[in-house]
Amino acid sequence: MGWSCQHDYKGYCKLLSKECLPGMKGCTLKGSGYTFSTGNYEDDKKAVDKANDKVSSIKEEIDFITLAKNN
Repeated sequence: MGWSCQHDYKGYCKLLSKECLPGMKGCTLKGSGYTFSTGNYEDDKKAVDKANDKVSSIKEEIDFITLAKNN
């Protein structure tokens, strides 16, 4: 199975008018659930940890459902 981006033309992004780098800012694939590697395990791990920390802090803010049930 293969796929390609509709904006890719021989390694050039026609949408952003620059060299294609999947996952870069402005990439239409970035927000579609695809995860792109930087090629460096440590950098990728830091990015995943940072994203997980962000989600955890949002969950810890206020649990309105529990608050409503308890009052």
